[in-house]
Amino acid sequence: MKVYMVPTDRWYIERTVWLIAGVVLLASTAMALLVNRLWILGVIATGLVSVNVAFTGFCPVGNVLRLVGFSPMLGSEKPTRWKFYFMQTDSWYLERRIYLAVGINISLASIIVLTYSPWATVFTAFVGGAMVWFAATGFCVMANGLYWLGAEPRLNPESLLSPRCTDCPKSGECLGGQSILARSEAVRFVEPPATVSLSI
Repeated sequence: MKVYMVPTDRWYIERTVWLIAGVVLLASTAMALLVNRLWILGVIATGLVSVNVAFTGFCPVGNVLRLVGFSPMLGSEKPTRWKFYFMQTDSWYLERRIYLAVGINISLASIIVLTYSPWATVFTAFVGGAMVWFAATGFCVMANGLYWLGAEPRLNPESLLSPRCTDCPKSGECLGGQSILARSEAVRFVEPPATVSLSI
């Protein structure tokens, strides 16, 4: 059984965003439990930003990180006027689904904290810890669940070859070389055989 792991050889934008979001979730959850329940609004804000990133690709934290010198691995190739960072939104690949699922789940859990019971902070604390763990080790339980259900990852260098690899906008930069191999093999099979001219 394959395990989905993201690269941890450097701190690229997406990995650093997961770390920052996890720390914000843990801090907001702790403050909501220890100081005032309204601190859970920090979790709601993080959730809404996460949902926004999933739909539009625009990430405020990612743009700040880009300004201070971090580079993206899932950045859109489309040029923007001020060179803003936008995450790729061309398909619902695994990492994009993570943003959506996390955003919805932590926002709903936070609303439960505000309206019903502080026990829902157990979930937001778990997600915050999981995000920090994801950034530190490259392993995420939910990402692996999506991977096993068939979501196609873009940050997994050990991913299996897929017929969609040649359609990936990052196929020229695949970490594991899978897309590059797939494209070169496809070209090899499509190229017409060399013509031999016989001169008599």
